[in-house]
Amino acid sequence: MTIILSKNGNDAELINKSDIREESYLQEYIQNNPESIPIYEIEEDRKLFVAKREFPTNSGPIDALAIDQTGDIYIVETKLYKNPDKRTVVAQALDYGAALWRHLSSFDELVDILNQETQMKFNLIFQDKAKEFFELDDDQMEAMLDTMQKNLNAGNIRFVILMDKVDERLKDLIIYINQNSQFDIFAVQLEYYKFEEYEIMIPKIFGVEVKKNVTKYTSSTRIYWDKDGFEKEIHKLNPDTKSKVIDLLNFTQKEKCLEGWGTGKIPTYNFKTNHPFRPGKKVTVFTVWSNGYINIGYWLGSVGEKAPDKLREFYQILDSIDGVSFDQSQSRTDRYPIDRINPEGIEKIKEAALWLKDEFQQ
Repeated sequence: MTIILSKNGNDAELINKSDIREESYLQEYIQNNPESIPIYEIEEDRKLFVAKREFPTNSGPIDALAIDQTGDIYIVETKLYKNPDKRTVVAQALDYGAALWRHLSSFDELVDILNQETQMKFNLIFQDKAKEFFELDDDQMEAMLDTMQKNLNAGNIRFVILMDKVDERLKDLIIYINQNSQFDIFAVQLEYYKFEEYEIMIPKIFGVEVKKNVTKYTSSTRIYWDKDGFEKEIHKLNPDTKSKVIDLLNFTQKEKCLEGWGTGKIPTYNFKTNHPFRPGKKVTVFTVWSNGYINIGYWLGSVGEKAPDKLREFYQILDSIDGVSFDQSQSRTDRYPIDRINPEGIEKIKEAALWLKDEFQQ
């Protein structure tokens, strides 16, 4: 393919296809420019976040591990056409998928590896970076993580073979596999052109021609709750639990820190306050579900990594609640049934939230 550039119809320049010399260049390019993998042609409005290059497995490092906002996991393998190993690239990608599925000890191990990458590059934990990248609310982020975990446990992984040139044999192989299996494998041809200081990449994806009726986990179904819907749901709780849920709700409203009511299967409300390091952004101190559960400190990971002193007293207050242990070192904080927390504990949650609100005041 040849490209002709001109300005106002004059001074046409002929630009011929250039060579990509190193596969590492492809890997770095897609990490910095993930839209160059056109998954929006697979399903409209999807975006790809390349979470880590050289992701470690028992079968060797995956060139790139990526996710989309629905929680689908992608293994991306890059190969230059001149590479003699290109004929085995599909088998290599599937081998990495099997290793990811069978040999990670848990979903938390996956998240921990991604945390290390995003903290190094963005000074954010993976959840906060993904939430920012995809512009998700707390419930959407929770749903995405849940879907990621289900997909990992079930081995539902998508594969992308990225090359500077995709030959007809590879196209036929990918269409054949997609037609006759539950695998989703796509080939992306990334043609490279260079003009002065500009680089031009033209992506083309193969494998989307096959439409399959295969059940997939998804986080895309949204229910937009309101206060009336939340109040109807909490009527199902026992009186003591309902009283605690309402008490924390009234407290959150009084402090003008309320964000509700969520878009997940279960309505929620959040106590949010200023983020100490990101002006104009909020951070969730606790989330309460209408089914009587509470999650505390889930979104404070980036604060704890950057300035643990800011959270020390917060967690000391929480640790004094009878029967409940909160560990700020965990990458994910468990939900706790509110009925396990006595009235004194509810007051301590309020105390901790107020302390943090004052600490983060800008």
